[in-house]
Amino acid sequence: MLMRYETPTDIDAIHELTSIAFAPMPYSEGTEAEIIRRLRASGDLAISLVAEEEGEIVGHVAFSPVAIDGAHGGWFGLGPISVRPERQRQGIGKALIAKGLALLEGMGASGCALIGNPDVYRGAGFSSDGKLGYHDLDTRLVQRIVFRGPAPSGTLRFAPAFES
Repeated sequence: MLMRYETPTDIDAIHELTSIAFAPMPYSEGTEAEIIRRLRASGDLAISLVAEEEGEIVGHVAFSPVAIDGAHGGWFGLGPISVRPERQRQGIGKALIAKGLALLEGMGASGCALIGNPDVYRGAGFSSDGKLGYHDLDTRLVQRIVFRGPAPSGTLRFAPAFES
């Protein structure tokens, strides 16, 4: 499997993959594919990686800048992440996350945050100490991985593309 940065010819396939992957998810509002398009259009799609197998995109992950208590501070958000439904639970998403985190750390990022199931993201190194919040969500769902500096505390805010 080849993991690489997206190219312009991947954009429609990423949109389709994201729509298909999130369609059965009860927590999804169906906006994830459009969020990626808006991140790209606004210049906030800091890292966009695809997993390709035999010429087909089977996975995608996006990373974009986030603010904590109004300051960027070198922090990024993970998501959306998508894997073809028939290929889920085979390590594709975990591999994309690991590659993206390594790239962020190599860029000098302070860390990465996400909203998600702790049981899913713990294996990638994410955790919550309850000091990072997002709206009225349970702080266990607001997780982070620290590359350098202190663990953040405060209110997490994703790029404007997530709020449109």
